[in-house]
Amino acid sequence: MYQPIRLMVAALTVVSLLSAPECMLAAKLRGRMVAVYVDDMHCKACAKKIARKLYTVPGVVAVRANVKKNFALITPQNGKDPSPRAIWEAVEATKFKPVKLVTPRGTFKTKPKS
Repeated sequence: MYQPIRLMVAALTVVSLLSAPECMLAAKLRGRMVAVYVDDMHCKACAKKIARKLYTVPGVVAVRANVKKNFALITPQNGKDPSPRAIWEAVEATKFKPVKLVTPRGTFKTKPKS
């Protein structure tokens, strides 16, 4: 996707930050979605900051945050799986602490090696 279009899509999605549907809170995520749980994501501004950084991870096309539950759902690009380590480090780069990452590759409670 062209960079300006990707940035525009990212901005629109960040602005709309919808709460994840209750069915997404279950242990199983749909398809190849990724959930990253963050310590103390207490407001929409925090969620936007985290989402903006997650959009810089190759393969991420959508981010939806649930501030009340302290997590963000990531939708990967078709045919690509974002690196769990890159997702973890993107959250760390915002000065927030990731506490759990649930991916198709497994669940991580510490920074993944890849």
